[in-house]
Amino acid sequence: MHLVTDLFQYSFMVRAFSVGIIIAIIAPLMGSFLVVRRLSLIADALSHVALTGVAIGLLLGINPLITTICCTIIVAYIIEEIRSGEYISAESILAMILPGGLALALILMSVANGFNANLFSYLFGSITTVTQQDVWIIAALGVGIVSVLLLFYRQFMYTSFDEESARASGIPVRLVNHIFMTLIALTVSLSMKVVGALLIGALMIIPVITAMQIVKGFKVSIFTSVLLALVCVLGGLIASYYANLPAGATIVMVSILFFIITSLIRKAAYR
Repeated sequence: MHLVTDLFQYSFMVRAFSVGIIIAIIAPLMGSFLVVRRLSLIADALSHVALTGVAIGLLLGINPLITTICCTIIVAYIIEEIRSGEYISAESILAMILPGGLALALILMSVANGFNANLFSYLFGSITTVTQQDVWIIAALGVGIVSVLLLFYRQFMYTSFDEESARASGIPVRLVNHIFMTLIALTVSLSMKVVGALLIGALMIIPVITAMQIVKGFKVSIFTSVLLALVCVLGGLIASYYANLPAGATIVMVSILFFIITSLIRKAAYR
């Protein structure tokens, strides 16, 4: 217990835990709908776009979080517009966005005189770079994301499980999907500082898949995935601090460990 309380004598750890808790709540909340929609790779695609936003912010001397949010929302809108047109499959769109976002980020990095420590922290997460301004921005947008999710929960659920039936029942599917994609873009952008752009997709998806193995029912799996994500984030932050490991990578490995354990238990139970 004394070892854990030692963490909170450092302001950067207090900020990291504050942001980590917020991310642990919103990431699996949004990830639950992505898994049901079979669009798990959207988080990874937008995370690559987020790198472009970070590079733009660093190049222009603007808070990278602001430019990242703008970039991811714009691309999320484009993805949904193309996907809803049904001329190109979602998988094909993501296959273009994934390398395209990374390629543009690399070009901008080259213009900005190469790879630097600031960008590295956004790639893989860095608890020491979370500022108080980041905490307030992430907290405000986190509350906004949860509020909109609760407001549109019924519409999100219907469109996720059966888009055609939702459209037939009078739900404005196109508008709902754009709102949903905006929330995904915000979630990816907010998670970079702690988990890292290249790892946020894992935090949005792995706790959800783990929860679906041990509970039944969509609502129950959402609550369970949030609890799992909280344990993974808090455990990962503590482990990363004392073992001097990258925070984002440690959080993801803890979540994978939980997935492996639950998979083994489930497999043994059905023998």
